[in-house]
Amino acid sequence: MDVDILTVMVVDDSPIIVKKLSVMMQTLGYKVIQTATNGKEAVAAYPQCKPNVVTMDITMPEMDGIEATQAIMSEFPDAKILMITSHGQESMVLDALKAGAKGYILKPFQQQKVYETIQKMCKRKIDLQFF
Repeated sequence: MDVDILTVMVVDDSPIIVKKLSVMMQTLGYKVIQTATNGKEAVAAYPQCKPNVVTMDITMPEMDGIEATQAIMSEFPDAKILMITSHGQESMVLDALKAGAKGYILKPFQQQKVYETIQKMCKRKIDLQFF
């Protein structure tokens, strides 16, 4: 088991989703170091907090998640961004992956799926004793 704790930035315009994901991340042993309610906030906050993982919604005001992913990836090509969204259209999935997202999970999300995807993105061991 890795002793270093993964840091996470949660980006979603829904306060309920931000809270749910934040609690889930803590339950999984990750540390939420930043939250943002839109892509513009996420792009501004990323250089200061440099999280190991960003969970990113697609549809948000001011700047959507695909634009924010492109902006973060252009400056930080090693960023690990996981799209967590209610949009499952193939074109949006492809746009998110083209923008640099390393994974894609549809809402409503399951804790085990989020955990496994983050662990794989960060090339960490998957320990299913959580579940």
